Amino acid sequence: MYVSARTDYAVRAMLAITVEHPHLVKAAGLAATQDIPLSFLQGILLDLRRAGLLHSHRGVDGGYALARPATEITVGDVVRAVGGALTTVRGLPTNNTSYHGAAYGLRDVWVAVEEAIEGVVDHRTMAELSRLAKAHDTVPIKN
Repeated sequence: MYVSARTDYAVRAMLAITVEHPHLVKAAGLAATQDIPLSFLQGILLDLRRAGLLHSHRGVDGGYALARPATEITVGDVVRAVGGALTTVRGLPTNNTSYHGAAYGLRDVWVAVEEAIEGVVDHRTMAELSRLAKAHDTVPIKN
């Protein structure tokens, strides 16, 4: 599995927002704390909001907050929100691959890879990961 910068930034942003819950987090503070370019982060936050993972609040006291409980948001949800499918083969969904001849059984391998990745990312929640972060004295985001 290839984890793009966009995907890595999205998961880090969601975790930082989760750690700060229930307080609102401003994009600029999040960008500075997580060392993410602000213009790039704003697009990511928009995707996360469109996917129903974040709420945005406007105004001087505005910012971002979780749209659902952290126990209901998985790493897989975040990855799919900003990157689409978890795995592809030649740009196609894994289930759409087909082979014949010597490579006939290869589709089963790619499907098993996808299932293994789903088994990890769909069972790790923001709540679980934020507990680990809190246990390691995370630095609060300065808004």
